[in-house]
Amino acid sequence: MTDLTTSAIERVLRNNYLGHLAYLWQGKPHVIPITYYFDPTDNTIISYTSEGHKIDAMRANKSVAVQVEQVQSISNWESVMLQGTFEEIRGSSAKQKLHLFTEGVKDIIHRQENREVGFINEFSSKSSANGIPVVFQIKILEMSGKRRKK
Repeated sequence: MTDLTTSAIERVLRNNYLGHLAYLWQGKPHVIPITYYFDPTDNTIISYTSEGHKIDAMRANKSVAVQVEQVQSISNWESVMLQGTFEEIRGSSAKQKLHLFTEGVKDIIHRQENREVGFINEFSSKSSANGIPVVFQIKILEMSGKRRKK
């Protein structure tokens, strides 16, 4: 196993849109899958969700982690771990971030999966039927990554 360089870590983040978010809820760690977009201009992970325990937990304890992997096989993979701070986005900034998220994920799907998606519900399970989405970003404080290739 070898460490990933910063540029390799950013490549993994730019080429993916599914990851795992870790946070604390009622004193217990939780890890859940999320759809995300990596914004290299401000070194953040952008996502959105509906109200619930995940948002309540991150509002109470802003320290979170995100893990993203690219797995070809058991002996050929890359994994990235981010430590960061939850930041809720509101108002016109939330609309801008959600637009960036949507367009960014659509572009990744087009490049990686060679398919077109028209709407956010085609790649993210959160529904606007649950009310106004909560847009958030994770300000990346630390990044690390590993690669295994035989």
